[in-house]
Amino acid sequence: MNLVTSRADLEVARGRADGRVAVVMTMGALHDGHATLMREARKHADFLIATIFVNPLQFGPTEDFQRYPRTLDADLEICRAEGVDLVFAPTPDVMYPEGEPSILIDPGPLGVELEGAVRPGHFAGVLTVVCKLLHLTGADAAFFGEKDYQQLTLIKAMARTLDLGVEIVGVPTVREADGLAMSSRNRYLSADERTLALALSRALRAGAAAALAGGDVLATAGAELTGVQPDYLELRAPDLGPAPETGEARLLVAARVGTTRLIDNTHIHLGSDR
Repeated sequence: MNLVTSRADLEVARGRADGRVAVVMTMGALHDGHATLMREARKHADFLIATIFVNPLQFGPTEDFQRYPRTLDADLEICRAEGVDLVFAPTPDVMYPEGEPSILIDPGPLGVELEGAVRPGHFAGVLTVVCKLLHLTGADAAFFGEKDYQQLTLIKAMARTLDLGVEIVGVPTVREADGLAMSSRNRYLSADERTLALALSRALRAGAAAALAGGDVLATAGAELTGVQPDYLELRAPDLGPAPETGEARLLVAARVGTTRLIDNTHIHLGSDR
């Protein structure tokens, strides 16, 4: 496995790649959710790139950019174990040599809903860095987790709308044995908060069960969000438009557990037309 930190070294290393190239983009603090993305990407590529970059553009002024865990040595061991060929771990001045960019990618109306309503400017920062990394790595396919479902939806829309020529692949959320969605921010939770955080996945399961039974999805799910501070609980279409009356849908939740903010979502089926 090769580790590079500069654009020049990335270009040289990328030039040696043969066949189909896949990329998994991360902010480090890797866990088995990231490893699962790498395993899936490895199945579909001849050459696998992982990027490790804590992107300042997607953090608001009151968010945890400075606090966000940086564990490069441990991250590299996970990348090596999962068969990554090349790791690109730039610093902010490598990604943004002219400082904070004056031009960002506008995520459109969906970018100010759900996560975008709570975190203004977040998705402009996400799409900008993803677009830059797609260009820099020259990947044929990029793999992202469904836990960040709105992010995945917007990245797919960006790739399609801007004709980037990259396949964007979603990978199902990886969960702990008790149902908690794996997240780098889980390490912020105390033991008591870790127990309280199970309310998110519990709410999603309850909502999915209510949907199958023809019940009130949001009321049933919301009743499970005890001990946490919800930011939103919403039912949407798979493309995150308005929820349909029947058929496939997505239930999304975000909540604060102590000082830690977590998100989760699940596919559900509304009505009896299965």
